[in-house]
Amino acid sequence: MSSEKSVLRLAEQLDGAGLLGRAGADQLVRTVAASKAAAERLGCEDLLAFATSAVREAGNSAEVLDRVRAETGVDLQVLTGEDEARYTFLAVRRWYGWSAGRLLCLDIGGGSLELAVGVDEEPEEAFSVPLGAGRLTRTRFRNDPPTRAEVRETSEWLAEQLAPVAKKLLRVGTPDRVVATSKTFRTLARLTGAAPSSAGPRARRVLTDAGLRQVIAFISRMSAADLAELEGVSASRAHQLVAGALVAEATMRALSLGELEICPWALREGVILRRLDHTNGSDLDTAPDHTRPTGDTGRTGRHGARWS
Repeated sequence: MSSEKSVLRLAEQLDGAGLLGRAGADQLVRTVAASKAAAERLGCEDLLAFATSAVREAGNSAEVLDRVRAETGVDLQVLTGEDEARYTFLAVRRWYGWSAGRLLCLDIGGGSLELAVGVDEEPEEAFSVPLGAGRLTRTRFRNDPPTRAEVRETSEWLAEQLAPVAKKLLRVGTPDRVVATSKTFRTLARLTGAAPSSAGPRARRVLTDAGLRQVIAFISRMSAADLAELEGVSASRAHQLVAGALVAEATMRALSLGELEICPWALREGVILRRLDHTNGSDLDTAPDHTRPTGDTGRTGRHGARWS
């Protein structure tokens, strides 16, 4: 029914000691308060407030969460990395239905990369690794645009980090469908010629390994300011696009993937769907359609918000 977004980039505001600074905490409190007000204004029955990797990994997360609770009245729940992967997998399963067979789901966030595979609504394997686009931009790059050496070394490092995870995922079996979610994958697909957002969520969008390599060769030589001028690239995420692209490329290579599809549903929808599954009320049609994407969850009057 309604979508409101605020860019916090908390993963980039962790200091050298892994603590979320005062400015980041202040921004988080303001955003939670604003989201709560929006939910009340929209008449939402149920507020699902959750946080992901940046808050989860902050050394002072308990202190920050206490402050959010005291100043906003919102009990912000911190999801584990595995929870992120599982909820995202659920959303992808509901979107594609049972006919999709064994799904492999990939999601690049600001602080972490989630991977999950399975034939049911619960994945057989689910992993969260600290390879988010924002995190890598902060820790691996010192230049804008990054130097060739930084790009090459980061690619080699990513291959080493992903090798053991890929081995575990591939042991489960060959996926029938490979799906990616998140703004990073959507942006990369758009840069390779996928349909724009104006085409609607049901337009089929894919990202190929060949297309991704061409995009990386192009964007890795551009500054964040120049990237922000490209169609389909948001100014708030332009600075971390190269890192996100390198994570995507390394993941596809580690898993021997030639192509993946872009799913419009991700973590937020997974959280909402799981809540609907546990809601008593015969008037709510929560059963997945096995032949096409499920209906608009907005009709339930519920509101999900995430901070990462």
